[in-house]
Amino acid sequence: MEELTLTTPALLFSAISLIMLAYTNRFLAYAAVIRNLSERYLEKQEASLIRQINNLKLRLQLTRWMQIFGIASLLLCVLTMFLIYIDQHVIAVWVFGVALLLLIMSLAFLIWEIQISTNALKHHLGDIESQYKG
Repeated sequence: MEELTLTTPALLFSAISLIMLAYTNRFLAYAAVIRNLSERYLEKQEASLIRQINNLKLRLQLTRWMQIFGIASLLLCVLTMFLIYIDQHVIAVWVFGVALLLLIMSLAFLIWEIQISTNALKHHLGDIESQYKG
């Protein structure tokens, strides 16, 4: 195996930063939708709104875990760089490996959240189609 250098974990900085920006944008979009649904629910207590709110609660939790694992991955990349700097290469390799696993977990939660989002949109389209046909 090649030796781990400072540039290896540094390469992930831009990727993780962009991922975190995307996660934050998702979070802000959910916050806006939840506020809107909350107002609609106060006006009209419909069962469909409860289902949407529950769906958003799950998606919000997944986004939270995506962010936590992404931030932890970034922190471990920084720690890896520090360990390389102080010549602790064996520990650095293991810490970097954990950082990569955390990034993988973050992306796996993203895939799960996308599946839920897609299904929610399919339900909305189904509702629109049933009203259009009716």
